[in-house]
Amino acid sequence: MKKYIVVGAGILGASTAYHLAKSGADVTVIDRKDEGQATQAAAGIVCPWLSQRRNQAWYQLAKSGATYYPQLITELENEGETDTGYAQVGALSIHTDPYKLQAMQMRAIERRKDAPEIGDVQLLTAEEAKKMFPPLADGYGAVYVSGAARVDGGSIRDALLRAAERNGATIVRGNARLQVSGKKIVSVRVDEMEFLCHAVLVTNGAWAKGLLEPLDIQMNVDFQKGQIIHMQVKNESTKDWPVIMPPGVHYLVPFSDGRIAVGVTHENHTGFDVTPTVSGMHEIFEKALEVAPGLSQSYFLDVKVGFRPFTPGFLPIIGALPDYEGIYLANGLGSSGLTVGPYLGAQLAKLAQNEKLDISLEHYSVLNAFN
Repeated sequence: MKKYIVVGAGILGASTAYHLAKSGADVTVIDRKDEGQATQAAAGIVCPWLSQRRNQAWYQLAKSGATYYPQLITELENEGETDTGYAQVGALSIHTDPYKLQAMQMRAIERRKDAPEIGDVQLLTAEEAKKMFPPLADGYGAVYVSGAARVDGGSIRDALLRAAERNGATIVRGNARLQVSGKKIVSVRVDEMEFLCHAVLVTNGAWAKGLLEPLDIQMNVDFQKGQIIHMQVKNESTKDWPVIMPPGVHYLVPFSDGRIAVGVTHENHTGFDVTPTVSGMHEIFEKALEVAPGLSQSYFLDVKVGFRPFTPGFLPIIGALPDYEGIYLANGLGSSGLTVGPYLGAQLAKLAQNEKLDISLEHYSVLNAFN
């Protein structure tokens, strides 16, 4: 039986390990539990269909990720994993400009032709939007998409890891060091332990560059620091509230326990500094209360910090490491990590086992990160 090692246990690595283990493979997951893991600090909006990004390769991947979620959640429930943090609650993409809302509605209806999972697409008045999300400011109309979902990154990651263990995977906490003979992977060392393997799957996001540097491999992967705030709503049931997607990069994601995640900052050149900043939190609160002033009486719970990895072109990559045997990697999921991660992990598991993929690797070539 081939031995596989997955380095990095965020959403991507957890999914990779689960799919490998489910297929009957011998799987070991190695993770340092670094602070700043992107999965832990992501809001979890699964709604790629309204995006105005023109990159079709990104859209097809994100669309496939959204399509895959219900199947995965059903599989996990059959494994006994009911606490996945996933719920299809719909989304409101809000705006004050009625013409932009109409254009958004038309785009969603057009995309629904090959993505029926979008569900209902409705143009809502400001009053109708506020009825669905009571804290919303006056004057915001919305396009409602019923197929959109929220997912808690930590919950879905942990469910995948538990399911992987249930299928025979082993999880090891520690610092992984790749051991090669010539250009072929032979093992991974963690402190004084050595794990022999036939293949390594590198899924440790922002830290992949440091993992590969001892092999004299320079990977072009960088990251943005993102801060996200969790607040608690008083005396309100938020279980069925939809995700709120204002213009720009900020958002509000309600969860069933009265908690609302609001974010997010996009900070460059910070290094691995997980310290929340006053300026970052001020930006988040200001944007959140601008669109949802009804949240002003909620109370602060926590601020989370994560490092979202990106590669040149801001497009995820997946494939075999050039010039090496037995090393595979996926990276660069950026702000769409929770949408794309489970699906891309399934594809990476297939790649390592020489199975047919559901995507074309040429669109997500790892060569883009090694030029």
